[in-house]
Amino acid sequence: MPELPEVETVRRGLAPAMEGQRIALAEVRRPDLRWPFPERMAERLTGARVERLRRRSKYILADLDTGESLLIHLGMSGRMTVSGLAAPFVPGQFHHQHPMPEKHDHVVFDMEGGARVTFNDPRRFGAMDLMATATADSHPLLAALGPEPLGNAFSADLLALKLAGRKGPIKALLLDQKLVAGLGNIYVCEALHRAHIHPERAGGKIARAELDVLATEIRLVLQEAIEAGGSSLRDYRQADGELGYFQHSFRVYDREGQPCPTPGCTGTIARIVQSGRSSYYCSRCQR
Repeated sequence: MPELPEVETVRRGLAPAMEGQRIALAEVRRPDLRWPFPERMAERLTGARVERLRRRSKYILADLDTGESLLIHLGMSGRMTVSGLAAPFVPGQFHHQHPMPEKHDHVVFDMEGGARVTFNDPRRFGAMDLMATATADSHPLLAALGPEPLGNAFSADLLALKLAGRKGPIKALLLDQKLVAGLGNIYVCEALHRAHIHPERAGGKIARAELDVLATEIRLVLQEAIEAGGSSLRDYRQADGELGYFQHSFRVYDREGQPCPTPGCTGTIARIVQSGRSSYYCSRCQR
């Protein structure tokens, strides 16, 4: 599942094609993805101008000049491609810069500026919805979300308040989107390693000084991953391509049996399963 940095990378890649542009033609090629599409979705999107493209947790939101917002969730296999940034849209005219349609191209936006944005999702775990922009925060998928880890509301003070008295393992607690929005398995493993906190430690037993370090490392690991994705995005400013996952240099994730990268540590990366998810950690410097 894409995590915050991947979704932010996709948002930044879509911005040159969509932000400030009108959707000349929206095409919906099936009735549903994970859930049914909203009624008359293609009709409601065609002609709408994308005023702003933003991210909330793992969702992308396109605020439209119609007073509605389009919610996009990539799911497990969803990907977005951008093509034909250079030439203006001409109704009914074949655009040589657009690739041939693929089997799982379920939603297509032809933008007034000439770009085509395609949502491809073979497993159909993704989702799209339309809602009133003014009440978007109360949408069922957004209403219960915690603060953004890169926002001003996220801090060690907040972690201390939310974790007080909690007996559950810190790994599982940080994956709870009600506690903090957008964190997933990869970056929780990475942040806990950088903060030298074992993933099985009870959330309520972590000292305040450790929470200061953890809050800082959560921010840093997310910012570094966004920058890594952003450097890959340079190719998409003028050219076309797929927006999705990028290779990041993980310290512990998927590195079972390899040496711990912490300077001076002689430990080895181990893997355990927590709530059905793999947790990677150093058996020596994460006690």
